[in-house]
Formats: sequence, structure tokens, C-alpha cells
Amino acid sequence: MLKRHKGYTQHGCPIEATLEVIDGKWKGVILYHLLFGTKRFNELRRLFPLASQRVLTLQLRELERDGLVHREVYPQVPPKVEYSLTKLGRSLQPILTLMRDWGTKYINLVSSVRK
Repeated sequence: MLKRHKGYTQHGCPIEATLEVIDGKWKGVILYHLLFGTKRFNELRRLFPLASQRVLTLQLRELERDGLVHREVYPQVPPKVEYSLTKLGRSLQPILTLMRDWGTKYINLVSSVRK
């Protein structure tokens, strides 16, 4: 099991390690949208109108801390902050694509059963 205690990480089951890093209501979709290029914070906010600014900020910080997202701050007024995937973050592309494909099939299946 992957657990964080005061900066230390313990690795156990690889599935748990993966879920620990990408678990969060918005993390998976943030990563998916960053596959298509760098985004500014407000672009991400527009993509996820149901996410509060605080939650989005926290999840981006966690993704950055875990080495999946790079945060670039430009010294200008108003401040400009851009987010992009690191090489490690890009390595999740096959997983994210499979999750999208499975989700599409699941949504179609559920909607056809409910008709």
C-alpha cells in the first residue's frame, strides 16, 4: 500500500500506488486534458465548472508534487501560470485513453439499459 506520512512514501501493491497518485475527483480529467497541451489555470477552471477553485488548486498541487504535472509561473502582472504534463505524466496516456474508452462504453451501456 502506498501511504504518505510526513513526506515518506511506502510502496506496496502497484494498483494502489497508481490509484493513490491519480485518485481524486478531478485528477484523471485534468491529466486527460493536459494530454492535448499546456493549459492555464483559468482554462482548466472553464473545463471543470463544477470544481471549486480550491479543490482544483489542491489537486493540481498534488499532481505537481507527485511529478505528473509541471507548473510554470511567469513573472508578470497579472501573474501567468501554465500547467503541462511531465514525461512521467505523459506515460499515463495509455491508461487515460483506456479509461476514456471504457467510460464511453459504460455510459452507452447504462443509457441503453435505462431506456
